[in-house]
Amino acid sequence: MKSPFALLLLCLGISINLMAQNSDYKPKDPALYNTIAHMDSVMFNAFNNQDISLLRTVFAENVEFYNDGGGVSDYNTTIRNFEAMFQRNRESGLKRTLVPGSLEVYPVPGFGAIETGLHRFTHIENGKTEEAVMKFVQIWQFRDNQWKATRVISIGH
Repeated sequence: MKSPFALLLLCLGISINLMAQNSDYKPKDPALYNTIAHMDSVMFNAFNNQDISLLRTVFAENVEFYNDGGGVSDYNTTIRNFEAMFQRNRESGLKRTLVPGSLEVYPVPGFGAIETGLHRFTHIENGKTEEAVMKFVQIWQFRDNQWKATRVISIGH
């Protein structure tokens, strides 16, 4: 792709189409599916534990993070955004959980994988549990024997 906008449109189209077909989904490559499911859990265990050091390792230095509620950010801004979110939510119990049955993984030959799914964020605000379910797309690259998220799209804020 020559333009980040074109990549975003492609991923959004794939995401919407795949979410609509979720009940029929069968992984093309079960081993890849398991690997990316593991990487998703590594990323969000770090998020749930507010472990910024570990989060730094799962994002590629050239990451582009698209968020319909917050815009586009690069690696440094993404990390600063997580740090600020963790600071604001030290006591709120902010957690992310993957919606069961929503994860889909598609191989990208010679590069890595595209992951789509739904995730639920919960936290306590004013003594009440707040919850939101959002769509996401993550593009993972396998390079130097490591999986890193290079593009993240978070939709539904």
